Amino acid sequence: MIQSFPSFRNAGFISTRIAGTDGVSLEIEKWAAVLERNNYNCFYLSGENDRESERCMLVDQMHFSHPEIQEINAACYAHEVRPNAITGRIHRMRNYLKQRIYEFVDRFDIDFIIPENALAIPLNIPLGLALTEFIAETGFPTVAHHHDFSWERTRFLVNAVGDYLSWAFPPNLPTIQHAVINTLASQQLCHRKGISNTVIPNVYDFASPPPPCGRHLNELRRELGMTQNDFFILQPTRVVPRKWIERSLEIVSLMELRNPLLVLSHSAEDEGDSYNKRIQEYARNLNVKLVSIEHLIGQNATAEANGRKRFSIGDVYRCADLVCYPSGYEGFGNAFLEAIYYRKPTVVNRYSIYIADIEPKNFDAITIEGFVTRDTTARILEVLTNDEQREKMVERNYQLAGRHFSFEVLERLLLHLVHTLEIQHGR
Repeated sequence: MIQSFPSFRNAGFISTRIAGTDGVSLEIEKWAAVLERNNYNCFYLSGENDRESERCMLVDQMHFSHPEIQEINAACYAHEVRPNAITGRIHRMRNYLKQRIYEFVDRFDIDFIIPENALAIPLNIPLGLALTEFIAETGFPTVAHHHDFSWERTRFLVNAVGDYLSWAFPPNLPTIQHAVINTLASQQLCHRKGISNTVIPNVYDFASPPPPCGRHLNELRRELGMTQNDFFILQPTRVVPRKWIERSLEIVSLMELRNPLLVLSHSAEDEGDSYNKRIQEYARNLNVKLVSIEHLIGQNATAEANGRKRFSIGDVYRCADLVCYPSGYEGFGNAFLEAIYYRKPTVVNRYSIYIADIEPKNFDAITIEGFVTRDTTARILEVLTNDEQREKMVERNYQLAGRHFSFEVLERLLLHLVHTLEIQHGR
């Protein structure tokens, strides 16, 4: 740990949602852990939050699922002209949210803010505008943490808010230090916006290995109708098209298992039900049982009042024999690091960020090129049935990840940005 005695003391995270196990919320938790162990206090402003209530301020309209925000988005995307009435609604909401940001900063005596993806992906246009205007009006010290940008998502390519996207997603203001999560995003941000930035990859606390497995993990297998002889194959992602769950289903099918089953850890709630129905049908065609266990997952392993157990995401990884990560696109790859942390062999599709930022570190993963072959499944079965080879693989990966994607890497890079802000503001 880097010993720090900061001039700034109170950090304010601002986002649409700071809750659950989505990538942004997970990285907020890691950034907060690193800041707090360096004597900073962390506070949170968002539309949904599962952090300590005394450190949080909730504003419903900050959530991307708020009805008015959804109505604004419906009018602004897949259209090229914006109605005057929508412009008025955007600016009324912008002004309301800006006042809530002022209130948050005053209530918790915030020294610097950390907008989390709110100035990158335009899921809440008024929030991005409010943040930009607040920073412009105050010169407030800001570390803007960008996970993915509008130009990376096809849903935002046709829009009626090009003026707002140019202005606020992200803004180029002198008191903002920009952080991105991969080198391709860094290059695009420089090219498109002329904004210098720092690459801070997603990380995991590799200095603190996971605790050993508990006996209760057998309960999860029993819950799924699995025996100890069945392979537990996990895809630890949400059910959205870019996660390419079809590839995992094909892997399970080609393995010709006695009990062909694929476990999904997350829900399908974020982007509608069409893709979920498609993969359910595909699973039936391949005679693979597809099971979502998101209803069984909580922050920690607990026994509920009705006698059903809830398992942590760590418990699910511990149960897994193989982790499948066949995504077509990722901003970085949290699930890949999680699989390494829990020492699990991993199948990964060579998506662009994996090729650019992860593969050069020489991890030992089972890779595919967008499709699955019998050679892929032969390699999987070889690893799963050879204890010595598997242990060598996962240990190598753990050591490499600790060198390149640890809390200590985050600590060095993030504290440099914060100290730069302190110097700029004469602290």
